[in-house]
Amino acid sequence: MKNDKKTDYQDNTYKNIMLVIITAVITFIITSWGTYLYVYKYVDNSSSGFENLTLSSYLRRLKKIIEKDYLWTDKINDEDLEDAAKKGYVAGLGDEYTEYIPKKEMEDYKEDLKGSFIGIGIYMIYDEKNDRIIVYYPMPESPAEKAGIKSGDQIIRVDGKEYNSNDFDKIADDIKGKEKTTVNIVVLRDGKEISFDIKREKIITNPISTKFLESNIGYLKIPSFDEDTAKGFKEKVQELQNKGAKSLIIDLRNNGGGIVDEATKIADYFLKKGKIIISTVDNKQNKEFTKSKKKPIFNMPIVILTNENTASASEILTVALKDNKRATIVGEKTYGKGVIQTVFSLSDGSGLKITTAEYYTPNGETIHKTGITPDELVELPKEVKSIYAVPEKNDTQLKKAIEILK
Repeated sequence: MKNDKKTDYQDNTYKNIMLVIITAVITFIITSWGTYLYVYKYVDNSSSGFENLTLSSYLRRLKKIIEKDYLWTDKINDEDLEDAAKKGYVAGLGDEYTEYIPKKEMEDYKEDLKGSFIGIGIYMIYDEKNDRIIVYYPMPESPAEKAGIKSGDQIIRVDGKEYNSNDFDKIADDIKGKEKTTVNIVVLRDGKEISFDIKREKIITNPISTKFLESNIGYLKIPSFDEDTAKGFKEKVQELQNKGAKSLIIDLRNNGGGIVDEATKIADYFLKKGKIIISTVDNKQNKEFTKSKKKPIFNMPIVILTNENTASASEILTVALKDNKRATIVGEKTYGKGVIQTVFSLSDGSGLKITTAEYYTPNGETIHKTGITPDELVELPKEVKSIYAVPEKNDTQLKKAIEILK
């Protein structure tokens, strides 16, 4: 009898356990199915039928889903979404030099090319190795120079906002602003953070700086090719000549390029009429030659200084004078950007900068992704901490140029 009761007890326990397990399984199935239906509730309606849509219809359908179920609907900005979509479409080409420029950025872009803007007067470049944005060149007599900003300073913060090399396209907008307003810049220099409060002013750029060196050598530093750079260059060379300059050093180190026509105009100053400066080939294989149009106005010996950041328009000037035997190139191998971009101003106020041609040297070679090898390969000494701020006493490249021209 005891055994029978024990067996009944065991049977009841077993049944209870099984009932709990079955109930748990059923609950899990119901919950999972409910979750599935909740997450994929649009499978049979708004998220179906995307397969054969045009791009515009596809984006409209995406917008409907976002407006209906995006968590932060109050943060949706249609203009930002549309600009991002256009940027993404163009970025799909995979060309780092081709980009869509939104209307709100286009005016600043045009101002940059003209060489006038409201700001503090610095040229910047990004240093991927150290993940920093670097002050390459404070313009003479600019608010930045007067405040104490120096070449080689690493920009850490602007008005409390931190930046790294990936923010290069954004930082200029934050530094610029209304005239007579103040911006706070924090830089890293020799391991120490230094803060500057700088008043913004209208900057009329003439980026070329000059100095007179030993043995009647004129030195010119061109940080970029903006509108009227060629005109400014011509004036600066004539000033140096009036002081007695018999030869020239053109410093294109860290010059990332700019307006190609400005570089070809400068090459024209030194070349005999009819010499090839560059040739270009477009997507239809049409070839066009740019040749010197006038007799040379400057006949003195030239040395051009280059480094790994010498790119685009500065490479065009470098190789035009190199291949035509008008200059000796000293320094390090250049960046290797052998393609040209054209900016299209669109009717809605936005812009499209696209790669439209590949250029070839006067000798018929491409430098894209390969760069230009100097005639005299000279590296900077190890004690130079930054290629953007080289003390003259340690500038072995400049010393070599002087040695050649003596």
